[in-house]
Amino acid sequence: MSLLIRGAELVDPEKKLTGTLDVLIENGVISRIEKKITNGSAKTLDARGLHLMPGLVDIHVHLRQPGREDCETIESGSRAALRGGFTSLCAMPNTDPPCDTETVVEYVKHEAGRVAGVNIYPLGCISRGRKGEELAEIGGLKAAGVVGLTDDGAPVVDSELMRRAMEYASGFGLCVISHAEDTSLCAGGVMNEGEVSMRLGLRGSPNAAESVMIARDIALAELTGCRLHIAHVSTRQGCDLIAEAK
Repeated sequence: MSLLIRGAELVDPEKKLTGTLDVLIENGVISRIEKKITNGSAKTLDARGLHLMPGLVDIHVHLRQPGREDCETIESGSRAALRGGFTSLCAMPNTDPPCDTETVVEYVKHEAGRVAGVNIYPLGCISRGRKGEELAEIGGLKAAGVVGLTDDGAPVVDSELMRRAMEYASGFGLCVISHAEDTSLCAGGVMNEGEVSMRLGLRGSPNAAESVMIARDIALAELTGCRLHIAHVSTRQGCDLIAEAK
């Protein structure tokens, strides 16, 4: 069976293709991408005004399973992803129990293979229970199939622990995803610290609560050679630090 997608706004970063193009799919495989394709036997889909691109990847997804199926499940999350054009997801480890053992990783992979309609790549915890007190068994997590490490939602306050995590991660070819937040600076904060928070009499969180942790983790990444991703950056100072480090 052949399908001709006509007049789509194509975006393909890998092949550096952009523009209004026709795409011919034969037996489930893209066979031609050209400005104008003529194929009388193919079923035609008018895609003018629509965008066509490779499946999107979301590297920060909360699927909540196991333990918080009342919020989300692997199946419901993957269905939502497909509706939005996402074909691969990285599942955060802030589940209950946390994804800090091989058993939990294997459970996530098994459920993903059973019910998910997209690729699910589990992330493992940096520390046991995401408590920031002792390292998770990083070698075992890697062997079980995690693609990165994070205590997402909980910052690793102990700099020595974060250094060791990055050293192990680097040795196992894993990326570390940092939740950059100094909780001693922002404890109890309900909004950004500034003139408005003072006027309203509300406790604020200073931008430094984020930027000091970003600066620390950049320094540790340089020290250890670990690949580092800073999650949910929200301040200009944080952006400046990352740009300078790159």
